[in-house]
Amino acid sequence: MAHLKEQWPGLDAIPHPAGRKPDTLDMENSDFVRPMQRMFQWSRELGPIFETQAPGFGMVVVTGADLARDLFDDTRFEKYTGFGIEAFRPVTGDGLFTAYNDEENWALAHRILLPAFSREALMRYHPKMAGSVGRLVDHWTKTAGDGPVDLGESSVSLALDMIGQAGFGFDFGSFEGGGKNHPYVSSMVNALAYSVLPPQLQQEREAEFRSWVTTMNGTVDDVIDTRRRSGTSTDTDLLGMMMHARDEVTGKRLPDENMRYQVTTFMVAGYGTTASLITFCLYFLSRNPGVLSAVRAEIEQTVGDAEIDFESVYRLRALRRAVDETLRLWSPTPAFLRVAKEDTVIGGRYEVRRGGWAALLTGGLHRDPAWGEDVDAFDPDRFLPERVRAREPHLYKPFGTGPRACIGRQFALHAATLALAETVRSFDVEVPPDYVLSVAEGGFFMPENLEVSVRRRT
Repeated sequence: MAHLKEQWPGLDAIPHPAGRKPDTLDMENSDFVRPMQRMFQWSRELGPIFETQAPGFGMVVVTGADLARDLFDDTRFEKYTGFGIEAFRPVTGDGLFTAYNDEENWALAHRILLPAFSREALMRYHPKMAGSVGRLVDHWTKTAGDGPVDLGESSVSLALDMIGQAGFGFDFGSFEGGGKNHPYVSSMVNALAYSVLPPQLQQEREAEFRSWVTTMNGTVDDVIDTRRRSGTSTDTDLLGMMMHARDEVTGKRLPDENMRYQVTTFMVAGYGTTASLITFCLYFLSRNPGVLSAVRAEIEQTVGDAEIDFESVYRLRALRRAVDETLRLWSPTPAFLRVAKEDTVIGGRYEVRRGGWAALLTGGLHRDPAWGEDVDAFDPDRFLPERVRAREPHLYKPFGTGPRACIGRQFALHAATLALAETVRSFDVEVPPDYVLSVAEGGFFMPENLEVSVRRRT
């Protein structure tokens, strides 16, 4: 592909998947259901850098730590907001995730919303997060004898409840819907799946996509209007901060349309990140009883039977190591894109022209040989303080990098750690012995068809 070769002059020296055809290129070897996992496979076969092409499209993919170090240099590279991200712009517009690097509202919102994810802000959100976890505990206690529990579905319900309640004062009725999603949630899930379809399939379903966007926009606008009519001027949640905070640099507030985009951005990014993390971590703890016992012993010693308050979450170091290791193996950000701000070279040999971009495959970076032996094994001790200090920091990037890294990562980590602590303290969650991990992709990774038995601990 001429355009790709213009961006990467040394393209011929970069390996590509075997079996490339002159007309379809790599399409016949691609997996449109699990595309990221196919790229994981290619990275194992082809090494720390490879390129893949389809008719009208091509990209370079990087997984190696040495090459990634260069891509993370913010003086030479920045977030690329083209491929993949562009498809979701009709939903999240100039929200923090899909905004272009030079859009005014990105910088405005970033400055206004940074305090909304500070330690002090999380302390304000904690009671509502704990209330949502309590609703899950009550739901599981009442239904524990009703048969297997879809762990992914329960985690999604919990994540939506936590974000809706703590972020926007909105109740999705996650545990009272009788298995039926709120229209906003159904539309969001459908729109997210649509955004990763090939262009020809997107064209066929464009009318449906527009209807989903209309439903989402209407719901968010109603939430904002209801808050405004209430006359509440508090900034104790994320929505309040959006509505009432002024930018210290310009004195401006967020425009209403941008508030809508920010709410949808946090819902889309937050529920997937949090639900995926909770589900995978409970899976790994069930499969690793020694780790689970250590986590439970720490909870007993730190909290006992008392309420898990804000400060207690930060003292659960064994659980946090399990969370970090879960993020290493199945990061909520499967890849992120970096574009060259100038003509440069990565790894001392691969030339990149200004405007040339690469996909950094997080799952490949997190399995680099620098992580030690058996990189596919779940080993929370990789995150013991002495081992973290001995490791180069750029090896671990579960939430992206640079100024455009996930602004809500501390919200997600606090919510997930709190939920996991209460769940493993209150329940035995058992994965069937014959379950083989299969991972679905739909904007984020999620264990597929994971039905577990749940028993209240006494």
